[in-house]
Formats: sequence, structure tokens, C-alpha cells
Amino acid sequence: MGATVVVGGQWGDEGKGKLVDILCSSAQLCCRAQGGDNAGHTIVANGITYDFHILPSGLVNPSCINLIGSGCVVNIPGFFRELEALQKHGLDTADRIFISDRAHVVFDLHKKLDGLEEVELGKGLIGTTRKGIGPTYSTKMSRSGIRISDVFDQEQLETKLRRLESSFRKRYGDLLEYDVEEELARFKVYTEKLRPFVVDQIPLLKSAKESNYNILVEGANAIMLDIDYGTYPFVTSSNTGLGGVLTGLTLGWRAIREVIGVVKAYTTRVGSGPFPTEQLNEVGEKLQSVGREFGVTTGRKRRCGWLDLVVVKYSHEVNDYTALNLTKLDVLDDFDTLQIATEYSYDGQTLESFPANLDHLANVEVKYREFPGWKQPTTGAKSFADLPENARKYVSFVEEFVGVKIRWIGTGPARESMITR
Repeated sequence: MGATVVVGGQWGDEGKGKLVDILCSSAQLCCRAQGGDNAGHTIVANGITYDFHILPSGLVNPSCINLIGSGCVVNIPGFFRELEALQKHGLDTADRIFISDRAHVVFDLHKKLDGLEEVELGKGLIGTTRKGIGPTYSTKMSRSGIRISDVFDQEQLETKLRRLESSFRKRYGDLLEYDVEEELARFKVYTEKLRPFVVDQIPLLKSAKESNYNILVEGANAIMLDIDYGTYPFVTSSNTGLGGVLTGLTLGWRAIREVIGVVKAYTTRVGSGPFPTEQLNEVGEKLQSVGREFGVTTGRKRRCGWLDLVVVKYSHEVNDYTALNLTKLDVLDDFDTLQIATEYSYDGQTLESFPANLDHLANVEVKYREFPGWKQPTTGAKSFADLPENARKYVSFVEEFVGVKIRWIGTGPARESMITR
């Protein structure tokens, strides 16, 4: 049946979890390819709100197996806390969640380093979640990281973690408030508890493909936070698009059937970095308030602005979407007029694409297309035809401009508030 990939088309928080929840009802395997518990997915199902971070959202489907892939970084205590929270909601996760033995471990050491590195950057801080994600990927790339498979060899784990601690202690001295012995003692407890969840993902995925499983891949973060194609350095530390799926999961490109981009009907971002359509005014405040724009992982207010189709078209060029999911259309229900960004210019010259240079990006002139609002509720609409005429025009413009079919339209937080076309 092949794999369907769901990825974020902006700066994250687009509402990917809801589409994943809908699609995973027919999925037999749901996978995370990259990222860590800096991701946040909220799903409302049967009146219950579930918050996911490192765990795949497919756990809501009791018949779906879930995999945290090799490209992920995993905080072990956080993994168990999330499982316990789901079990308190009555979800049976037994024998349905696995972690690749090649994924890297996020230690408390990495979280401490995350905070120290942000302090060092001063006004130029990235605005990370301080979950230790960046430092974990840094140690992975410097070939000094510790993988899930390493924690089952106590001697090897102790040697590697003490070496890491010593290296960073030389850099930060007493600023690094971290006890390596305390963490090692905790991992003696975690090791046996963790063992049943750990697998070699390569034969697992090979078997799933040979069995013609319906595989769903849940992207974390979004393409504008990609380490290569996002607004670097104000990005996360992994490849958040299709490239990260191919390296993080060993599915192979021939197994991928669809790549769905999830795009909010306006734009938000958390953390630092240029944001051309940001509205530091009553429009931004209204989007923030009506859209309940708070980070699932951090609780921070999200920065809000008009829909930016320069970003969305660029994300399509990077990921090659087969379809789009436009979310949170209902947040725009009470606006008299709406703006959509269609073009950037810098120093009098129209830009061909989204710029890599952040100084340029911070100073672009944005060209907008204005649309009349619809001033009617969209929540409860069962079909595209049920939407107000001006809402349909708004959606159709996005579709035509980007050149990708909008197959799903979100009109509220609940699972049933999704129009399928």
C-alpha cells in the first residue's frame, strides 16, 4: 500500500496531528523519522485531548503499531512520562510502540548544555525549547553521541557519558551544573524498563513493506525549521522535510506514495528569527487569541501573521507535495478583510524564491493580495460547498497559487471538523 508522509509546510504548529489522527485510522504502522520531544502534537478524539511530543500520534488508533525512527533523539524519562499520561487516558499502548536502536539518547547533560548555549548567544539566541535537542544532534554529528543500543552495555555507557561530561566541563567549568554519576544511576533503572521497546527498525520496516502495510509517517517541526532549508540558524537541528524521512526511516523512495503538506490558514512561528508577515498589532493579537496560539511543548505565545504563500510555495519546491491540508480556517471567520503574501522584493528587486540571507529576509518588502472576509462560522461545514463563498475563494486562491490540490480543510479542533475533498 505504500507510505504517506505528513510534514509541516511553515514554521510548525500547523495542526499535523489532527490529519495524522484521521489517516492513522487506516494505518497499520505510524512512524516518527526525526526530531525529539521538542515537537508538540495535540489531538482531540472522543472529547479527550491528547498531547504528544516524542510519541507518534498513531497510538490513538488501538490497532496501529508505532515506531520512533533512527533519525530521532529520545529523552528516555520523557518517553515513559508520555506513555503513562496516555495510559491514564485509557489508551492501551502495550506492544504498539517501539524505538529504533540507532536513535540517539537525549541526556540531562544535553538539556543543561542547551540552556548554556542559549545564554552564550545573548540577543542572538535561537529560542530553542531547551529540551537538549540541538546539543544531542551536535554530539551525534561529532561522532561522540550515545545511541539507544549503547545504554544496554553499562560499561560502554559509563565510558561514553563520562567522556562527554569531561569534554563539556572543560568548556563551561562550574557553569555546568550536572552530576554524571546521578544520571548513570538513573539509567541503571531505565535500562531494563526500556529493553522491550527497542528494535532494529530495518527488518521491521522491511517486513512492513513486504506485508504491504499502510504506513504513515508523521513529520515533526516543519520545513522552515529544517537545518538545511529553514531560516538558519533559527531552526531545529534535524531535516524536517522529505529528506529527513528518507534518512531517518529506511523506507526507500519507492515506498513513498504521498507527501502531504500541512499549512495553517495564516502563519505562526515560535522562537527567534525573521518573520515577514508577522503582525505586531491588533491583527496579530486577534489571531493569537482566537487561534489559541500557545506552544504545546513550551506554553509560549506564538508569533502570528498573515498567510505567506512565498513560504508555502517554497516548501512545496523543497518537499514536492502531492496534496495540502489547510488548517484552522475557522480562526479567520470574524475578520473584515484578509491579506495573503504573494511576493517578496529586496532593494527594489523581486525575489525569485525564499531567500537564504536572513538580513535580506528581515528587510524584504511584502506584496499582499487582499480578500474580503466571510464573517460567518465555518465550523460544522461538511463539504467545500458548505463554506461561505468568500472562504471558498480564499481556499481556491491558495490552491491555484501553490499549484497543489487542497484535499483537507480544517474548520475546528475536533476530529470531525475536517472537510475532505
